[in-house]
Amino acid sequence: MVGIIEGFEGEYCIIEVDGQTRDVPRELVGAGVKTGDVVEWDGARWNANAEKTKQRSEYVKSLMDDVWDD
Repeated sequence: MVGIIEGFEGEYCIIEVDGQTRDVPRELVGAGVKTGDVVEWDGARWNANAEKTKQRSEYVKSLMDDVWDD
C-alpha cells in the first residue's frame, strides 16, 4: 500500500491513500518522514520511499511549470 504524507497533527500523521486521508499514530510512521513524502506500508510501519518521492516531486514541478509557462 502506498500513501502520501499530508501533514502532522499532534500524535498523528495524516496520510492520503487512494484519495482518502487516514490519521495514523506517529509510532507507525518511520523516523524522518516529512510532509509530501511518498510512503509505503511494510506490514508494520509506513516508510518513506525516496525514489517515488523524487518522481512525484518532479511530476508536480512539471505540472506547475506548465501552468505558469507563458
